Amino acid sequence: MDITLNDQQKDLQAAIQELCKRFPPAYWGELDEKRAYPEAFVQELTDAGWLGMQVPEEYGGLGLGVTEAALVLREINRSGGNATACHAQMYTMGTLLRHGSAEQKQRFLPALARGELRLQSFAVTEPDAGTDTTRIRTVAERKGDRYILTGQKIFISRAQHSDLMLVICRTTPRDQVANKTDGMTLLLVDMRTAGDKLRLQPIRTMVNHETNEVFFDGLEVPVENRIGEEGKGFRCLISGVNSERVLVASEAIGDGLYFIDNARRYACERVVFDRPIGQNQGIQFPIAKAYMSVQAANLVVFRAAALYDRNLPCGEEANMAKYLASEAAWEAANAAMNTYGGYGFAVEYGIERKFRETRLYTIAPISNNLILSFIGQHVLQMPRSY
Repeated sequence: MDITLNDQQKDLQAAIQELCKRFPPAYWGELDEKRAYPEAFVQELTDAGWLGMQVPEEYGGLGLGVTEAALVLREINRSGGNATACHAQMYTMGTLLRHGSAEQKQRFLPALARGELRLQSFAVTEPDAGTDTTRIRTVAERKGDRYILTGQKIFISRAQHSDLMLVICRTTPRDQVANKTDGMTLLLVDMRTAGDKLRLQPIRTMVNHETNEVFFDGLEVPVENRIGEEGKGFRCLISGVNSERVLVASEAIGDGLYFIDNARRYACERVVFDRPIGQNQGIQFPIAKAYMSVQAANLVVFRAAALYDRNLPCGEEANMAKYLASEAAWEAANAAMNTYGGYGFAVEYGIERKFRETRLYTIAPISNNLILSFIGQHVLQMPRSY
């Protein structure tokens, strides 16, 4: 596999880096303090066509893949930004592209490419189900040409800044299907017309990450908004999940590089006992080790992206990418915090903000322990651990 960037990818990387210069860490720090959404940044990405970059050219998009999307998200985070504010449209796009009908693609993709619609919300997690998606309780009862959607989701990001929401729900009870992953259906909800049948309750978290509880109170969803077959939604969900793993991993790589860039610079500039602290192996070696971990994880991330773009099986690689990238980023975060010492806790340096943001990747969108279980059972063929 050729891991070097082609000319188009190099141009894309340079364009994103240039855009990010207009939104320096101070911009993100101010938003963090106010707990505000980066609307100006997201709008610029939208206007430039980057959020619709995966839409095929026939629908007005750029026709690019997950590899290019990963480059965009990596550079945003490396610049000191936080791509979680807008990354969902890039991984929900895979679900719509692979499993949406021709009519759905014609109805939604051109508007997504033009930036007139945002598909930023993916409603999967529930309070009593957690990672065990097969135990979700949100139900959709079909009545004629409508589904009546009732239930609750939690930790649903960007719902306040999205027009459309993908929702996984049960259309057949779990005890009435032979395979527990059957009986679930994926619906595309138009939040603009939901009215009071869809309610949002914001959840305050340790990072500036817009997240919510979502309540469906008998919301009517047209059958024409179902993605894929009824009862087979889990299969549609999985393809989106693999894309999500890869893209979140690319953000973690960006964070890891942010920490290494800043720790290296500070270690060269900070003088204690008449010598730069980077001269001390106790400072230098952890940064070097973190750099190698991040670079190794980066290779797995882009291998997984390449497999996804070729429509080849990539569950193993996507999960390994998310695990390795998040662990490497967290290693880099701690190396940077130790390099800065007390100053790392000072808001003005930006380390503590990114430190908080990076911690999320080890537990979301899936816990790293679940990835270890997946690799142990499905890749190494060991007994199921839970």
